[in-house]
Amino acid sequence: MTQHNEQRIEVVGKLGSTYGIRGWLRIYSSTESAENIFSYQPWYLKIKGQWQPTELESWKHHNHELIVKLKNIDDREMAQTLANVEIGVDLSVFPELEDGDYYWHDLIGCQVVNLQGYAMGAVTEMMETGSNDVLVVRANSKDAFGKQERLIPFLYEQVVKRVDLTTKTIEVDWDAGF
Repeated sequence: MTQHNEQRIEVVGKLGSTYGIRGWLRIYSSTESAENIFSYQPWYLKIKGQWQPTELESWKHHNHELIVKLKNIDDREMAQTLANVEIGVDLSVFPELEDGDYYWHDLIGCQVVNLQGYAMGAVTEMMETGSNDVLVVRANSKDAFGKQERLIPFLYEQVVKRVDLTTKTIEVDWDAGF
């Protein structure tokens, strides 16, 4: 039996509404710098629940938006069928990171535990505040401190003591009352 390597696709953005009549679409990027989305190729589009490869023909800035032209999408009607479709890339195209640096998609879903062993919940999303990234941690149930959600700064070494992606656990030096 041959084993196929399962592709691991990470969502990096989404196609928006059509732009003009020649098949261009607006794009929303969830990469750290919006233009980074173009560094990760090839793109996959989630069509009817399946990831399908697509080729980028061109992209440009328009006002404060990014617009793209995909290969073989040449008119507004064809482009319209792709509005709001998610854009993904294979995780293997992301560069290896230094120690202490993590991709947001690796942190989402991790369980957060403080140094006293208190389980604070799971990371549901990440927020960028300018000075540092913030873990949005949702309590597993009604928590003893009445907390539904905690915002914990992702300050490696000061607050975040250990990230173990094998067990999907993040250990933090953070008071459970906050």
